[in-house]
Amino acid sequence: MKSRYQYRIYPTPGQQTELAKLFGCCRVVWNDALALIKAIPQGEKWPSNAQLQRRVITQAKQDPARNWLSGVSVVALQQSVINLGTALKNFFESRSRKRKGSRVGFPRFKKKLNRQSARFTQRGFAIKGEKVYLACLGARSLASFADAGSHRKIGKLKTKWSRPLPSEPSSVTVLKDCAGRYFLSFVVEVEPVTVEPKNQGVGVDLGLETLATLSTGEKVKARDTRTLDRKIRKGKRKLARAIKGSRRRESLRNAIARIEARQRDIRKDTNQKLASRLVRENSVVVLEDLNVAGMVKNRCLARAISRAGWRDIRIMCEAKATLIQDREVRVISRWEPTSQVCSCCGYRWGKLDLSVRSVLCLNCGAEQDRDVNASVNIMAAGLADLNGQALSIVRPQSGAVACLSTHQESM
Repeated sequence: MKSRYQYRIYPTPGQQTELAKLFGCCRVVWNDALALIKAIPQGEKWPSNAQLQRRVITQAKQDPARNWLSGVSVVALQQSVINLGTALKNFFESRSRKRKGSRVGFPRFKKKLNRQSARFTQRGFAIKGEKVYLACLGARSLASFADAGSHRKIGKLKTKWSRPLPSEPSSVTVLKDCAGRYFLSFVVEVEPVTVEPKNQGVGVDLGLETLATLSTGEKVKARDTRTLDRKIRKGKRKLARAIKGSRRRESLRNAIARIEARQRDIRKDTNQKLASRLVRENSVVVLEDLNVAGMVKNRCLARAISRAGWRDIRIMCEAKATLIQDREVRVISRWEPTSQVCSCCGYRWGKLDLSVRSVLCLNCGAEQDRDVNASVNIMAAGLADLNGQALSIVRPQSGAVACLSTHQESM
């Protein structure tokens, strides 16, 4: 199976200039090809990838307004058109319900200030030891630009090898984020490993202050990024008052982007470590299908829910489960009453206010923590569905629940 390995790179000022040219050319080729597709009248057949490449690359190089496209590798330009074709295919498959998951929108034009990328296949890059070379003028083979002069390639990129590559990469993508950082993302083939699980399964209830509550009773706290959040909001107020096109506005934009990147990295690191531990230690990980799109309509919690990364945790768990043998990630229905049922006796007491954090079941006398009780019910629902059974629920009666303690909590 294929996996991505990403590494930070530190290009020199000259290499940054060459990469800026490369990103700009790939962006122009994408936008030109998308404009041609949008200009086609409804009912007429769209051009193929080969036809688009001939019009926006080969013929465009002969135009004085686009002759600077010859200054970068044709491999990256061709991949830009291929990526557009893939985006269009995903859009139509999502529209016809052939593609699972959320709906995919129609491709949009790329902007200069957004994240920039350029993709190279095996004939556009080479790795020799710890040195990574990228083609600049479209060399015909790896040896032709790895051994040629500096005018034939971007040159050796200083790469922070945080871990070795498991196999020979089939492609590499050069990335530049909004904070001005550069990365190399390699696509490699990996083989699943065998790790002995500690537990049969675990249920996970996701939240905000407590990022994850496990059915074992463990609670994983979310990293506190409120200080960074205040800095971002303060910086954006300053940015709104700055004059457009001024150096001060550009400096503020870069500063805000760096703080936002740091906040994303903290959240991603926490979610990655949590997903890795859940998949490594448990043979079955049971999650809840949360209606995040509906939750963000709550204007009081929209920002916190959007930045919690609940969907990312699910995607990470599903991806990591494919890398370890005998691992499975199950997602139960969002309509399961996990917070309305006693995990000890199955008595259903109904909906509770978010401020209620601890419950005393008057049917069996068990004192339940709201989040732990929900995680146990999530695991029971996932394992019951796995065995083809149904979760037994006893219908409620009046006075079957008593609130022990309440305190205001966001989720």
